[in-house]
Amino acid sequence: MSPRSFGAGGVPAIGRRTLLKGMLGAGALAGLTACGSDSGGSGGGEVTLGSNWSDAVPKKAIAEVMGKFSGPKVKINTIDHNSFQENINSYLQGGPDDVFGWFAGNRMQFFAEQGLAGDISDVWKTIGGGFSDAMKQQSTGKDGKQYFVPLYYYPWAVFYRKSVWQEKGYTAPKTLDEFTALSQKMQQDGLVPVAFGDKDGWPAMGTFDYLNLRLNGYDFHVSLMAGEKAWTSNEVKTVFDTWRGLLPYHQPDSLGRTWQEAAQSVLNKQSGMYLLGLFVGQQFPEGADRDDLDFFPFPEIDSAIGADVVEAPIDGFMMSARPRNESGAKDLLKFLGTAPAEDTYLKSDPNNIGANNDADSSGYNDLQKKAQTLVSGAKSISQFLDRDTRPDFASTVMIPSLQAFIKNPNDVDSLLKSIESQKKSIFGG
Repeated sequence: MSPRSFGAGGVPAIGRRTLLKGMLGAGALAGLTACGSDSGGSGGGEVTLGSNWSDAVPKKAIAEVMGKFSGPKVKINTIDHNSFQENINSYLQGGPDDVFGWFAGNRMQFFAEQGLAGDISDVWKTIGGGFSDAMKQQSTGKDGKQYFVPLYYYPWAVFYRKSVWQEKGYTAPKTLDEFTALSQKMQQDGLVPVAFGDKDGWPAMGTFDYLNLRLNGYDFHVSLMAGEKAWTSNEVKTVFDTWRGLLPYHQPDSLGRTWQEAAQSVLNKQSGMYLLGLFVGQQFPEGADRDDLDFFPFPEIDSAIGADVVEAPIDGFMMSARPRNESGAKDLLKFLGTAPAEDTYLKSDPNNIGANNDADSSGYNDLQKKAQTLVSGAKSISQFLDRDTRPDFASTVMIPSLQAFIKNPNDVDSLLKSIESQKKSIFGG
């Protein structure tokens, strides 16, 4: 990997980085009834947007962006983020909106291959100059056509409140042994060391990913997500054994807690650390509380592998296969692929990094600047477990399996045998 590289405007170009190939997946959007029709076309009138930006901060940011669009009126249909992901397949097979929010890479490719997403290669002829080659790669289907417009990306790291750490004299751990020692000290000081909420099933994937990346390396992680490595291997068993040793430092009863509720325990100075994406800042009120937020990279476990792989998912937009207002949808996507559109979004939700090379980073807060540096200095960049493997495997196997492990971490062998059996059924072989 090359050293830090930046595009215009000071935004790090992702072009020379290795981006994890995987297959994301999701379910179906049963709860969202869109205004699109099955016939497709280029009729006039409003453009509909299926939005999974349902939390207050990103919801407002999306509304601000759409308000800047000079084309047809945009009708925003907002659905709870998790429901959107779980029901995306049914949504796309039904009457989806003209444009919808989704994720880059193989998760995008999965629906493009099924003919459930619209080819927007002509849009990229207009916007392509603003993105790195890697951003374009993550927006391209296996057929070589483009299906996705990136909006922003965000790294996962371990977040904490600076004021709490200064008061207690804590320093950021660089190794897992130091992380464990810090957790023990936090317990002695009356803090829950690690905030944790996995009610929605996906947050724990971040913990698994980082442990696997730090213990077994990037290439193994890629192969495991592709179904090419056995879940019953010693490498994977070591991941769960290591995780089991860390669970006593995690917030208890996590399966009944959302990620937002876990974030509140950090905000309220009840928990000392929290592994999550940069979007955690949405839960910290703008001003002193958000300025008090800081992070450190997930620590090294094996010095031979290091800690230079970062999870940094990319979010953005796609077009349905048969939009009711195709011309309006493509005009909207051309706008959404511009730096001004990203700047508008990030002004309201400064908890991500703009994907366009020309996005204005001059107004980035300290947290965004630090996140930008973290990603640009990474040797390799992964997306996220449920974006890196097959959708059916992520949703039907990994979510319940990780929750089962959290509930009962003492029967790893049986759990991994079950995962491997289901993996073979889904992937074949």
